[in-house]
Amino acid sequence: MTKNHENTDPTSTDSTSTADADAQDPTRVEVDHFYPHPPSKVWRALTTPELMEKWLMPTTFAPVVGHQFTFTAQPIEATNFSGKIACEVLELVDEELLKISWTDAENPGATDWTVSWTLKPEGAGTRVFLLHDGFDADDEFQQLSRKFMGGGWANHIPRALGDVLEGM
Repeated sequence: MTKNHENTDPTSTDSTSTADADAQDPTRVEVDHFYPHPPSKVWRALTTPELMEKWLMPTTFAPVVGHQFTFTAQPIEATNFSGKIACEVLELVDEELLKISWTDAENPGATDWTVSWTLKPEGAGTRVFLLHDGFDADDEFQQLSRKFMGGGWANHIPRALGDVLEGM
């Protein structure tokens, strides 16, 4: 992963982000973003359904391992995406890790993806590492999905989550 900008001042309010949407490993998207907020606040934004809906999408999420839930988005014909994402909470460590499964609810078995957010305290803020893993390197639809989602994970989501954090 190459860094676009590195925040070296732990008191800085600068939110920085790096992503590897064009990196060598076609099976994953990785995003590294710094938020000038404590892990407890970032964790609340990541795991409170009403807040999650503000920065991600409508959901039936609950922060309980084994909980099955959905996200609802606009369908994308080019990638055969139905607009409904079926998920399950796979791992949950307070203020450290949220890992979920992620698949198209209308095409079960077509994808076997996981998305995880790992939080690390850094100075007066929190560094969040996002990993969207499991893309099939040989599937053109999954690679197109990776490209679309990689852009969202790296650009839209960090801004939207930052806005939610600022409003809390």
